[in-house]
Amino acid sequence: MKKIITNIFFFLITITAISQTDSTFNEEKRIWKNLKHDGKVALKSVGHSLSRPIHWQGKDFLTAGGIIAGTSILYLSDNEAKRYFEKQEKDVPGVIKSFGWYFGSPQNFFMVSAGIYGFGLVTDNEKVRRTGILIISSATTTGIIQSLSKTIVGRARPNNGNRDDFDPLSNKPGYHSFPSGHSILSFSMAHSIAKQFDSLWVKAGIYSIGSIAPISRLWKGAHWLSDVGLSLALSIVVVDSIDNFMQKNEYYDYSKPKTISWRISAGVGTIGLVGTF
Repeated sequence: MKKIITNIFFFLITITAISQTDSTFNEEKRIWKNLKHDGKVALKSVGHSLSRPIHWQGKDFLTAGGIIAGTSILYLSDNEAKRYFEKQEKDVPGVIKSFGWYFGSPQNFFMVSAGIYGFGLVTDNEKVRRTGILIISSATTTGIIQSLSKTIVGRARPNNGNRDDFDPLSNKPGYHSFPSGHSILSFSMAHSIAKQFDSLWVKAGIYSIGSIAPISRLWKGAHWLSDVGLSLALSIVVVDSIDNFMQKNEYYDYSKPKTISWRISAGVGTIGLVGTF
């Protein structure tokens, strides 16, 4: 009897081990499958957003014209805005200024982005995965655009020159003001996340946090108001473009989750809770 029990015990242990190994294998297979799919979506999204100008139609040119006009208006007020934010800087709590710097810095931004995507990948949460890919794709696109623009335009930073001081194709950091990289990264993330919620209060909170980095660049004298304004507009346009592209091609399931209606079921000698999908 002891031998039989011992054999059954070892049999159960063996089955459990095999099941766990099989489960781990399936989990790894699922993760790699999703990772491959998401990587392709990210590359296609970046390619799509960068190639959009050659496919622009009437409304797209109007949007571009509006952004140029808005940036021009902000450009005319850059000097006044600089003086205003310089006066405000001394009254801003240090923790707010530090958060603005760290949240908008590339290394910290991509750590947070990778964390969001990684959580969705490991937990098999498609909505979080999709949000992570939206953030990463948008930041990659805007990052390429702003890196080229900074060098080509060569605009002096407020703490390095005046509003009309330009040195095109300069490799000097002091002439890489237009647009603001910190603003683009932080607001791309904020807009990507805010789009996932319906509540205006939640959206307002997310946008408020995302605005700290752009405003902190004005307090610090690292960027002009027109630099930041263009950065925010560019972030919104790129995020919306990639989000629409992903939805149009149905790379992810955008349908609402199924609801379950519960009812108590009772019979002869039985009682239970039944869920209907």
